[in-house]
Amino acid sequence: MPLFMPDGEQAFHRALNIQAQAYLKDHGDHRYADGVSLVKALALSLWCVAGYIICLTQHSGWGFFGGYLLFVLMGMLLNVNVNHDASHNVFLRSTRANRIISRLVTLPLGVDPDYWRVRHVEFHHRYANVEHYDLDTQENGIFRQSPYQQHRPHMRFQHLYWPLIAALSLPYIAWIFDWSDRMGKTPLKLTDALPGRRGWVIFAGFKLLHLLLVLVVPLFVAHAHGIGTGVVIASYLVSQMIASTFVVFLLLGTHWAQAEFYEAPAAGKMPQGWYKHNFATACDWHPSPLWLEKWFGMLNLHLTHHLFPGWHHRHYPALAKIIAALATEHGLNYRCIGYRQLLREQQDFLRKMGNGEDLRTAESSGPWSQK
Repeated sequence: MPLFMPDGEQAFHRALNIQAQAYLKDHGDHRYADGVSLVKALALSLWCVAGYIICLTQHSGWGFFGGYLLFVLMGMLLNVNVNHDASHNVFLRSTRANRIISRLVTLPLGVDPDYWRVRHVEFHHRYANVEHYDLDTQENGIFRQSPYQQHRPHMRFQHLYWPLIAALSLPYIAWIFDWSDRMGKTPLKLTDALPGRRGWVIFAGFKLLHLLLVLVVPLFVAHAHGIGTGVVIASYLVSQMIASTFVVFLLLGTHWAQAEFYEAPAAGKMPQGWYKHNFATACDWHPSPLWLEKWFGMLNLHLTHHLFPGWHHRHYPALAKIIAALATEHGLNYRCIGYRQLLREQQDFLRKMGNGEDLRTAESSGPWSQK
């Protein structure tokens, strides 16, 4: 695995941690979820269950779809607000409790939480925008997300068809990535995620439980209420795609907007330190109205999350202010933009990648910038 060079970052590291700990001490607080966060998680869970009950009690196709969509969207918000923190072991203090919670809240979407956690924490967080190491940007022949990936003619339209890719992302993770990971076809085979026979039982058991919850039971009940099979299947597909699009809309541009990209280092060492790498590969952004970020799991403060993955998202606004002030003092480029600018820069990035601009060979070195 590549190593990041300290590169004189110790002073920033010390100052950042001193101020973060002082913030906790001043507020008599801790890094984990608080009562308000737990109430929010409970409210989302109740709405999720309510949506499921509503869809199962309907006698019309549109009524069924409305309830089903509510069920899946609330499941998606549970993943954004609960599973993400649980994957970083900062929703609750207990690792075991976090794993159990992740298993429960991922059921509506069908994504395996253990494999997703390893992909997200062990690969994406450590090596954001590093070719072959950041598994979120793996080359797939459809979507070019790095100047180090092969350009194909159809990619010149990727700035137009990217919403379809967004809509299919979560289903792809659930039914392609997860099974590829389970079958040892990806770098995750070198990890200890869900090992042995017990791992197979857990993995396959929850995949079957997901299908039972989202398709088998709804099909059985809907048939009894005179609702056709096509309505149920269409509800499943459309709801999953809408939920997937929502999540991707929160995340995609955060690692594309004026971001740097790196090839896998031949010597095993990155050209910069860990902090400079994160400042170069991620940004924060704000939605409008600002209160929406409370329901986005603060994923909009994405650079802040990458610098403080061991803190619950409720702390991100305070931490972002600390980062912004210290970054100026230490010569680091802290970027916080509006969502409209994020989308513009995302589209600009997709066009440049789709047109094959600034393609580097495997022998090239250093970062690529779209500036």
